[in-house]
Amino acid sequence: MTTYRNPVLDADWSDPDVVRVGDDFYLTASSFGRSPGLPLLHSRDLVHWTLVGHALERLEPEAEFRVPRHDCGVWAPSLRHHDDRFWIFWGDPDHGILQVNAPAIRGPWTRPHLVKAGKGLIDPCPLWDEETGEAYLVHAWARSRSGVKNRLTGHRMRPDGTELLDEGKVIVDGDLIPGWFTLEGPKLHRHDGWFWILAPAGGVETGWQGAFRSRGFFGPYEERIVLEQKDTDVNGPHQGGWVRTPSGEDWFLHFQPMRWGDDGWPVLGDDGAPVAVHEMPDLPPQPPAAPATDDDFPGGRFGRQWSWTANPRDGWATQHSGDGLRLACVRSADARDLRRVPNVLTQRLPGTPRVVEVELRLDSEEPGARAGLTVLGDAYGWIGLQRDDDGRAHLVHRFAEPVAEHERDAEVPRPAPLGWARLRVEIGAGARCRFLADTGDGPVVSGPVFAATPWRWVGAQLGLFALAPAGQGHAGAATFTRFRILTP
Repeated sequence: MTTYRNPVLDADWSDPDVVRVGDDFYLTASSFGRSPGLPLLHSRDLVHWTLVGHALERLEPEAEFRVPRHDCGVWAPSLRHHDDRFWIFWGDPDHGILQVNAPAIRGPWTRPHLVKAGKGLIDPCPLWDEETGEAYLVHAWARSRSGVKNRLTGHRMRPDGTELLDEGKVIVDGDLIPGWFTLEGPKLHRHDGWFWILAPAGGVETGWQGAFRSRGFFGPYEERIVLEQKDTDVNGPHQGGWVRTPSGEDWFLHFQPMRWGDDGWPVLGDDGAPVAVHEMPDLPPQPPAAPATDDDFPGGRFGRQWSWTANPRDGWATQHSGDGLRLACVRSADARDLRRVPNVLTQRLPGTPRVVEVELRLDSEEPGARAGLTVLGDAYGWIGLQRDDDGRAHLVHRFAEPVAEHERDAEVPRPAPLGWARLRVEIGAGARCRFLADTGDGPVVSGPVFAATPWRWVGAQLGLFALAPAGQGHAGAATFTRFRILTP
């Protein structure tokens, strides 16, 4: 390969931050209310990435995340390497600024430590000034929790990253910059004698990436727009991190090339516009790689690409000697609304057209037990099997609109006499999804086309689930095999 094409990560790896340690690059991203959280990706060429683990085994406070909180949890983390340790700081908009750290990227990671409690404290980024030994932290604000937005607050921080040393000072007030709004996602750096803050503004749809610099951490800062949509079809270039290669090249993981102009300011993309195709970074060639999607579930175990929609509980998935994911049909009073169910196992929806397939066997005789494949968001659709009161299995296809409290049929249920089905979702342009199923007579299209719908901040996800109505006793299980995401 001599060139790469954007996006280099073809899914919702939102709010990425990146760090280089030696010849290796590491990246993390927002994970919101999913568990495990804080995904950890590795690359040697900044283009081909693999998922190597998670830094957050369970969300805290644990009791609050026993149920789905899709747009809450881990917002816009910052990844740094200091004092021979990896550090990740993030903001939970309902609780405050937290951090975890580890001696190696694969851990062991510490449990979350609350650095500063408060509502609406988001997007924190630390800086250890190697010249002075001082440590700092900058963060943004979520108006939904604090009533405050469009400003960045700076603090001095203990060098061990455990607490902040002052009440903080507003170091950039976006309200004082003509035309600027929704300033957030700051990333703090030292370069060429300046304190630098790279931060987006203007909102996700049509915003821009800004750069701020000051000789002192607490300001005053001057600003410049360094990346914006211009005449491209890229939505507002938003959130990301600067990294430098061993040869001295600069890159901005939004993902754009970066250089420093003659006037000392960063220049991103093609003179400030996003690029679709560009020469590869000056790094040793690497074999093609991407975060895993397919899964045979060996021994009943699922791969790193999967996360639950809430903190998991024992018994949801059962390990065994063969292949296949065996999910218990968990009893739930919310069985008719997957958005409220914690035991949905999810992975990111592909960003470009793909075909998703999985085989399902319903091993439950419980009336009302169901299992299936879902495209899950603020609206959702799913296709799968259900055991009816007469003891027979039926293929069902259901959906729920954003304002609906319960799902309803997208197609008339039809018999599935073998209690088995091959489920398929064809994802087209604009994330328009067509559901199909094969119950033994070949694949048949089911229901109308469904447009995948994100939550407010979280992209739609693919999910596998098994449920049963509320009641007592074990309700059986469902087995999923050969999960595949294919090119159409």
